[in-house]
Amino acid sequence: MKLSHVFISVNLALFSLSSAAETKDNNEKDIEVIKVKGTYFNNYQVENASGAMRANVSLLETAQSVTVIPETIIDEQLATTLGEVLNNDASLSPGSKQRNREVFSSRGFELSSSTGYLRDGHQHWSHYQQPIETLSRVEVIKGPSSILYGQSAPGGLINMVTKQPTATPLLELSADVDQNGSTRFMLDAAGEVFEDTNYRAVVVKQDVDFEREYYNGEERERDRFLGSLVVEHKLTDNFIINAYYDRTNDKAGLDTGAWINTDGDVISDKNVINDFSWAFTDITVENKGVKLTYFVNPEWEVKVGYNEQDFERQRFESSPSYSTEASYTSNPYDRHDDWKFKTAFIDINGQVSFAGVEHNILIGANSLDYYYGQLIERGDSITFTPGQTEPSRPDLDYNRDLTVSETEYDYYGIYFQDLITFNDQWQVAIGGRYDKQNREGADNESLLPKAGVLYHPNEGSTIYVNYSEGFEPQSSETINDELDQNFGMEIDAVTSEQIEIGAKWQVSEHLLINAAAFDIEKSGTLITEDLLDNSEFSTVTTQSGLQVHKGIELSAQGAVTDKWFVISSVMYLDAKFEEDESFEGNTPVDAPKWSASLWSRYELTEKLALNAGIFYQGTRFADSANTVEKGAYSRVDVGAAYKTKFMGKDVDLRLNIENLFDEDYLAGGGINNVTIGDGATARFEIKTSF
Repeated sequence: MKLSHVFISVNLALFSLSSAAETKDNNEKDIEVIKVKGTYFNNYQVENASGAMRANVSLLETAQSVTVIPETIIDEQLATTLGEVLNNDASLSPGSKQRNREVFSSRGFELSSSTGYLRDGHQHWSHYQQPIETLSRVEVIKGPSSILYGQSAPGGLINMVTKQPTATPLLELSADVDQNGSTRFMLDAAGEVFEDTNYRAVVVKQDVDFEREYYNGEERERDRFLGSLVVEHKLTDNFIINAYYDRTNDKAGLDTGAWINTDGDVISDKNVINDFSWAFTDITVENKGVKLTYFVNPEWEVKVGYNEQDFERQRFESSPSYSTEASYTSNPYDRHDDWKFKTAFIDINGQVSFAGVEHNILIGANSLDYYYGQLIERGDSITFTPGQTEPSRPDLDYNRDLTVSETEYDYYGIYFQDLITFNDQWQVAIGGRYDKQNREGADNESLLPKAGVLYHPNEGSTIYVNYSEGFEPQSSETINDELDQNFGMEIDAVTSEQIEIGAKWQVSEHLLINAAAFDIEKSGTLITEDLLDNSEFSTVTTQSGLQVHKGIELSAQGAVTDKWFVISSVMYLDAKFEEDESFEGNTPVDAPKWSASLWSRYELTEKLALNAGIFYQGTRFADSANTVEKGAYSRVDVGAAYKTKFMGKDVDLRLNIENLFDEDYLAGGGINNVTIGDGATARFEIKTSF
C-alpha cells in the first residue's frame, strides 16, 4: 500500500517536470533581467550568527565552530520537528524520541532540556517538539558556551532564531500531506499595522498519523496547534520595542520506543507500539516577552529582554517495561507537570578605538527563575501478553494527589567579552563570566574564562584557536532517588573545558568551508542505567571521574555553482569515559565514531529545482556498558520543487520522499526506548503567496 503511494508521488514529480517546458520564457530581454536579480530560489549560506557572540558578528570573525541552518533549508525539507532540521549538522546525533519529544547530542554530549537550548538568546525549556514554523534559522553553537549563557552542556547550544515583523507585506498559505494521511496547514503573515508599527503572525494546524500502531490495531495520532504574534514599534529613530506571544497545544498518543536485545535486534514486532492505546501526553506551552533596543549612537546599543515560558503537561502513561519474550509489565500512572521559566538579560554592545586598536565590547547580565511542580497518581501493575485483549484504561487522576512535589531555584550571571582587532590579519577574543545559583542544598558559583586568537591570511579566510569552559551545577548534593542503588551518594558539580583549532575559508562569494579539531573534557558526569533483574532497585547512578571527547569536523555550505547549492558536514568522534569505575574506556550512548550529512539543490531552470540528501550515522552503543550495538545506517531523501503562477498569484509545488530506498534502521535511544526509523514516506506541499 505504501509503495503505491510513493509511486503516485513520483508521478506527480514527473508531471511537474513536464509542466516546466510550458512556462519557459523565450524573451531574451526578460532572461537577462532575471539573471541580474538571481533565481527564484535562495542561497544556503548565512554570513553571521547572533548566538555565538550575542551579536551579529561575521562567522569569519568568530573563533568557534558554528553552523547556521537557514529557513530556506527548513522549507525545502518540509521539516515539522527540530530534529529534522538538526539532521543537517553531523556534529548532532539523534537520541530517544519517546513521549513525543526529541533528544540530541552535540559532539557526543547529550543536550539537556533546561540548559541546551536558546530562543533568541533566552534560555528555553525544550521538553517538547519545538514549533519550527516560527523560526527564521537555527544556529548550532559548538563547544562550551557558559561564558555568555550560564549553565550549558560541553557539546554546545542550539539557538532558535524566530521570524520577525517586516514592513513589506507578506501573506503565505501552505498545506502539505503525506502518504499516511498526515496534514499540516500554515499561515505566515507580516506587514505594517500603522506607521512605525509592524507585525508577524504564524498559525499552524497539524494532524499526524504515525506508521507504528498499537496492539489493538489503533493508529497513533498527534494533534498540534500553534499561534504566534510578534509586534514591533519604533518609538523614536533610536528606540525600538518588540513584544511577542505564542501558544502551542500538542496532544499525542505515547510511543516510548522499542526494546532491543543484546544482539541489537528489536524484541517483538517493530511495527507495533508497546504502550497501550489509551496512553497519551497533552502539552500546552506559552511564551511571552518583550525586547527593548536603544541605539545610543552609531557605535553603541543597549538591549533589554524579558521572557516568560509556561509549560504544562499531562502524561497518562501505561509505562511498559520488558519482562520476557512472552509478556511484559505495565506500571500505569497519571501525571501533571508544571514548569515556569522566567528569563531576563541586558546587553551593552559597542565599538571603540584606542591607540590604533579596535575593540568590539559586550558587557551584560542574564538571569533565570525556575519553578517545577508535579502531581502524580500511580496504578497497579499490569502483566500483558501480546495477543490478549488490551487492558482497559485504569481509573487514575493526578488531581487526587494532595502533595505537590516542587523544585525552585534561580541563578544570575554577569559577563564581559572583547573582540580585539589589531590589524587586518590578527584578532583576539577574550571574555569571562561570574555565575551564581541559589538553590536549597545546591548553591553554586563559578568564574569562567574564554579566549581565542584569529589569524586572517587574507580577506576571505580565518585560522583560529580557542579555549572555553563550562559549568553545570547539579540538582542536589546527593542522589535523591530512593529506587536508585546509589541513593544518598554525594555528587559534585559538572565542569568542562575545550580546546578547539579551526579554519574557515570563503572559497567564493557564496560558499564557506569550515574545518575544526576539538578536545573536550567533562568532569562529574552522572550516568543512570536501568536494572532489569533487581527486585530492590530500578536504576543505578554513578558519577564518572572524567569524560573525554576528541574529534574532527569538516563542513561546506553555500553555492558550488550558480545552480548547485549544498550544506554538508562530516564528523569523526572519539568519545570515552575515563577514570570511571563502571565504564572506563567505554563510549557514551548514541555517540558514533563517524557521522555525515548532505543536502543539496540543483536548479534545472529558474522555476524547477531538484533536491537530494543523504544522512549517515555510524554504529552506536545503546548502553553505557557497551554490550548492545546499533548498526550504521544511511538514509537517502529526494525532492522536487516547481514555481508557477495561478490567477496571477505565485504558487510553489513541492514533493519530497524521505528514506527513498526504505532503509530499515534504528535511530536514537537506548535498549528500552530505541526509535524505529520511518520507512519510505512521500509528502506533497502546495504554497501560495499574496
